[in-house]
Amino acid sequence: MFIAIARPAVEPQGPDAVAVPGSPAITDLTPRALHARLLENAAQRRLRGLERKACGRAEDADYWLHAAPVAVRKASALREELSFAPLP
Repeated sequence: MFIAIARPAVEPQGPDAVAVPGSPAITDLTPRALHARLLENAAQRRLRGLERKACGRAEDADYWLHAAPVAVRKASALREELSFAPLP
C-alpha cells in the first residue's frame, strides 16, 4: 500500500512564540509587539477559562485558568531577556 505524505499549505518561517498549529507564521515582531501579543493571549486564555467554568466544564476551566499565568510569565521573561525600555 502506497502512502503519500502531504505537506501543509502553510509552513512556518522563523520563530513565532505564539504560533497556533496551522496558522501562518508572524515574522519579525518587535519586542513590544510580541510582549503585547503574549499578554493578549493570556487574557484570551483567562476568558476561555471563565466561559468553560460558567458552562460547568470544570476540567477545561482549570486547564485554561492555569494556562493564562503561564503566558504572562512568558511575556515577563521576554521583557527581561530583551531588556527593552519599560512601558509607561
